[in-house]
Amino acid sequence: MSSTAGQVIKCKAAIAWEAGKPLVIEEVEVAPPQAMEVRVKILFTSLCHTDVYFWEAKGQTPVFPRILGHEAAGIVESVGEGVTDLQPGDHVLPVFTGECKECDHCKSEESNMCSLLRIDPDRGVMIGDGKSRFSINGKPIYHFLGTSTFSEYTVVHVGCLAKINPLAPLETVCVLSCGISTGFGATVNVAKPKKGSSVAVFGLGAVGLAAAEGARVSGASRIIGVDLNSDRFEQAKKFGVTEFVNPKDHDRPVQEVIAEMTGGGVDRSVECTGNINAMISAFECVHDGWGVAVLVGVPHKDAVFKTSPVNFLTERTLKGTFYGNYKPRSDIPGVVEKYMNKEMELEKFITHEVPFSEINKAFDLMFRGEGLRCLIRMEN
Repeated sequence: MSSTAGQVIKCKAAIAWEAGKPLVIEEVEVAPPQAMEVRVKILFTSLCHTDVYFWEAKGQTPVFPRILGHEAAGIVESVGEGVTDLQPGDHVLPVFTGECKECDHCKSEESNMCSLLRIDPDRGVMIGDGKSRFSINGKPIYHFLGTSTFSEYTVVHVGCLAKINPLAPLETVCVLSCGISTGFGATVNVAKPKKGSSVAVFGLGAVGLAAAEGARVSGASRIIGVDLNSDRFEQAKKFGVTEFVNPKDHDRPVQEVIAEMTGGGVDRSVECTGNINAMISAFECVHDGWGVAVLVGVPHKDAVFKTSPVNFLTERTLKGTFYGNYKPRSDIPGVVEKYMNKEMELEKFITHEVPFSEINKAFDLMFRGEGLRCLIRMEN
């Protein structure tokens, strides 16, 4: 075991003390892992839009002070009682949702929505004893999505850690722990486009471009990118996007524009914005008889999906997906292998890098809409 096993570790963490205020790097105490928990040394993390959403705390229960962060890669420092499939030194990706391997969802081949460990943004404590593993001067600092990767060390439930190939570069594969797997999996696991088919992708941020990458890897011949920001179109070509539509350039619904471009509609569409109108357009732009639309973006809680039932009767299919339909422990190691075997590209998603001490710059980049993923390099 490591020399720190069983002891409290003092390290640096970026703390969100209140909504919308810059993170503050401070020394925290990280307690040892309890039963079925693992303490992980985080080496790389990145900023995802979900972190910003809960940091702003405009539409949900505010939980502060809190350590955000959920897209990351690290190395196991020590394990708690009952943990058998991980040991110190293992390379892992923490994931915001889990796989207990025992509930009905985990036993189902179709679902990845673990009953025990599925995403719970309101929970700021560990599931085992309802307490936080982080503290400053004896006062608890709350967890985020069970991961809290904006800390040099964090404690995670074993079911939320994917053990990966130790040869994989952590600074690159860290992006697979959230957004890239979500978009890529939505296409390859759920939309399942056939070789030579047409795919429309709504929203060309990191998740949408990962969906386009999935279409490219699947052999789609036409990948139509839809976005309100025409500046994103040039970059999207690197991800296989062949044509672009900006809905603002047209005076009729974008689904009609796409239907005309494709002789009746695309074979598959993937919606990655969470905008309810984009969701409806993504469904209505697929071809009758065989078209499949997949929803990835998270809508406003009061949003209502409105379309004519005739669109279903004419054999269009609407699906939703969560984390690309991947089970974290069973499937994500295989996605890392896809990257290692050069079957998918990841480097192009990482457009910026900052040291941990300058983590607030990553937030600034996201607010300015610059780049896709900003890698945050821990300095421990």
